[in-house]
Amino acid sequence: MPTECIPDLFGFAPAEGRAVVAAFDGGRVTSDAGALLLSRTDRAIGLVGRFAACFRDDRAAEFVEHSVPRLAMQRVFGIALGYEDLLDHDTLRHDPVLAACAAKLTAGRRGCAPLAGKSTLNRLEHAPGDRPGRYHRIGHDGAAIERLLVEFFLDAHAAAPAEIVLDFDATDDPLHGHQEGRFFHGYYDSYCYLPLYVFCGRHLLAARLRPANIDASAGTVEELARMVGQIRARWPAVRIVLRADSGFARDAIMAWCEAHGVDFLLGLARNSRLVDLIAEPLAEAAAESLASGKPARRFAEFSYATRDSWTRERRVIAKAEQTGDKSNPRFVVTTLTGEARRLYEDVYCARGEMENRIKECQLDLFADRTSAATMRANQLRLWFAAMAYVLMDSLRRIGLAKTELARATCGTIRLRLLKIGALVRISVRRVKVAMSSAWPFQNQYRDAYAALAR
Repeated sequence: MPTECIPDLFGFAPAEGRAVVAAFDGGRVTSDAGALLLSRTDRAIGLVGRFAACFRDDRAAEFVEHSVPRLAMQRVFGIALGYEDLLDHDTLRHDPVLAACAAKLTAGRRGCAPLAGKSTLNRLEHAPGDRPGRYHRIGHDGAAIERLLVEFFLDAHAAAPAEIVLDFDATDDPLHGHQEGRFFHGYYDSYCYLPLYVFCGRHLLAARLRPANIDASAGTVEELARMVGQIRARWPAVRIVLRADSGFARDAIMAWCEAHGVDFLLGLARNSRLVDLIAEPLAEAAAESLASGKPARRFAEFSYATRDSWTRERRVIAKAEQTGDKSNPRFVVTTLTGEARRLYEDVYCARGEMENRIKECQLDLFADRTSAATMRANQLRLWFAAMAYVLMDSLRRIGLAKTELARATCGTIRLRLLKIGALVRISVRRVKVAMSSAWPFQNQYRDAYAALAR
């Protein structure tokens, strides 16, 4: 009988003389079996429980089907698995592996799916103010979430390091609606938010959502004071260095650092006065470049102060570079001692790695999905993405440190280790997740599991 006559069987072109048919009769199947690794990572760092403790649940307990920890787990794991919208959870609430991660396999008391759908999760993500409405009774403590991000960074170190470098940077978060705090930004040529990120290496310490009608450095002193106080409470002897581009070379920031024993290495926007001060090194670099036909550079340093915006002179390092017929002078201002070339090339230029971390947050983990009406709700969305980043980075740091994925992006880790097809069999005694035997990255999965288990 032709397969087309069987309503639930789909026929396709034959392969090597064999009929190819398909049907929706595979049983409980998931495409996200790697979520079990996320669950193992969560057990290692306690992310979901600590994050959920930052929320306040004012719902009537007798009617609650999905607890805040389970809701937080669903949303953080969902982002890590590549599901950017709450709408995706109307399908994910039936996923057997996510249900196993939440330790809730059976349907709810009123016939609900094991996990929450978009409407329930919206009560978590809606972020009402101090007086929640009838349908939004889950609030959050923003200050506690900010402290938690720093705590995860501190907990990731077995011992206090001698020195840490805090990278500050602002980026654009384009807006396509009429959200609260929406302004046009001339540099990015769009309506956007201007979030502030703080990283230390691959560790995310802060993700602050801001409107775009402010200076790129706005709020830096407040963030510094908060984080430096929390870090020094745990590591009183650590040396802290602030590193950022020229948008952060503001006297208030530098003066705060100088007053509180924080070093800095900041880009400095060039002007005619600065360029005149390195006329000789620029001429030498130009002569060498002309003779060799290759780029040439010289380094210089001097004390410098602006005419009216700085309160004191500071050390400035200059790179006098010539490439072909174009000069490329660059400047940084710093409190650090040491050879000028090393500070610029080895220390300051390493700041560019932070750009990759921001790309991971925004492109791989959807930190730019700020389409809610209010700034408060969009800030919470940004924090959910930040927690997903912490979870994925912890998987990379703990589980993949000795593998070829040790420096992989969150997107690559997701494709190789999380997006795995599996058949799920649930019996009285166990849940068996039978993953695809054809999966090509089984060795990396085994290595990650073993490292996380240790």
